[in-house]
Amino acid sequence: MEAKDVVEELKKRLPAEKFEWQFDRKADKLRIVHHTLHKGMEISLPEIVSKFMQKKELAIDEVVYTIQETFRAMEQEQTQGFTGEKTIYPVIRSTSFPTESAAGQPFLTKDHTAETRIFYALDLGTTYRLIDMAMLAELGMTATEIQEMAMFKVKSLPVSYKQDVVSDNIFYFINNNDGYDASRLLNQPFMKEMEQQIEGHMVVSVPHQDVLIIGDIRNDTGYDVIAQIAMQFFTTGAVPVTSLSFIYEDGKLEPIFIMAKNRLARREKKK
Repeated sequence: MEAKDVVEELKKRLPAEKFEWQFDRKADKLRIVHHTLHKGMEISLPEIVSKFMQKKELAIDEVVYTIQETFRAMEQEQTQGFTGEKTIYPVIRSTSFPTESAAGQPFLTKDHTAETRIFYALDLGTTYRLIDMAMLAELGMTATEIQEMAMFKVKSLPVSYKQDVVSDNIFYFINNNDGYDASRLLNQPFMKEMEQQIEGHMVVSVPHQDVLIIGDIRNDTGYDVIAQIAMQFFTTGAVPVTSLSFIYEDGKLEPIFIMAKNRLARREKKK
């Protein structure tokens, strides 16, 4: 499948009377503009082509769903505003993720690691809207209040997980597909509980927004395994975050790429 094939497939699946299609062949980008809202969204086609090679039709399904839900949220915002009960969660994004909206408004963010940044999302049911500075007045909240609410609400998300054992290393996968799986990394009581039950070194990974991987690494093979798992998830996720994993200790994250020299020292420290 090529970029032009993706465009044709999306046109088949989305109502033609609702959208204007602007295909930039040189940049391999597609901009879809909603006729009624007069707002649009931009799609990078090479990413979809790459995912199609691995996920086939599921890759197209995900893009169609994202487009539909994005414009549904825009329609809801235009007709209803942001009134009513507000549920706000933190979401983790790559530091390369845009820091302002398509309208040029800065998103409300907080520094996290060298690879990740925290954004804040207004939950809209089946989708959410990243909060930008222009929304604060309509929400009737300050930036601090939003950040505090988000960190409180993330603790209410379910934290069930599946686990797998590879070469005596235990891997836990939190994957609820609610848009906030990676956000559970910010649930400090849950992370502390996991840290207490882990016997080796605690390693965490957020390769994309819909998964949090926690590793109980008990030997050197475990580091290689989580690196492979993280890369696989990173290349298939709808919203990639980072392929790097982190050592988690006392609430602090340290990138694993510096671990080679420190691995033995950490092991000795734990004895």
